[in-house]
Amino acid sequence: MVLKGQRGTAVDQRDDFTRWMDVLLQRAEEIGAQGEVPVAAVILDGRGKAIGHGRNRRQNHMDPLGHAELVALRQAAIVQDDWRFNACTLIVTLEPCPMCAGALVQARMGTVVYAATDPKRGGLGGSLDLSTHASAHHHMNVIRGVRESQAREQLERWFRQRRRRNR
Repeated sequence: MVLKGQRGTAVDQRDDFTRWMDVLLQRAEEIGAQGEVPVAAVILDGRGKAIGHGRNRRQNHMDPLGHAELVALRQAAIVQDDWRFNACTLIVTLEPCPMCAGALVQARMGTVVYAATDPKRGGLGGSLDLSTHASAHHHMNVIRGVRESQAREQLERWFRQRRRRNR
């Protein structure tokens, strides 16, 4: 699955983002079954090749920084031997939190695509928007709502089940 890049149209890219999001939603379902909040991410280089995959792993690894986006960033930085991601795209099933959004600004991510908006904790438009904040030295392209209803339903279902189990 390769992004069309400069030669393709916005519709082509949106279709590719949708296909990637379908893959990520499936991964998120598997992650949720393991007890983690079902969030998955991938980073694509400028040619559309996956260079970093991430999934939430806070619970299973007891890692407060184990957010899908940060896991993917670490892996992609090693693969490309650089911490700058200007030509890259992060695709993730939930809007990044302020910690992850800050990391994406610091990493100079070119584009961020996410499914479900997080109105309580979102760092790219849901609660605040670090991508356009005056303090941001880098402004990334943000595409919201790719497969939003599916991602939102998946998260709501997971949290409902979690609350029932904890009663």
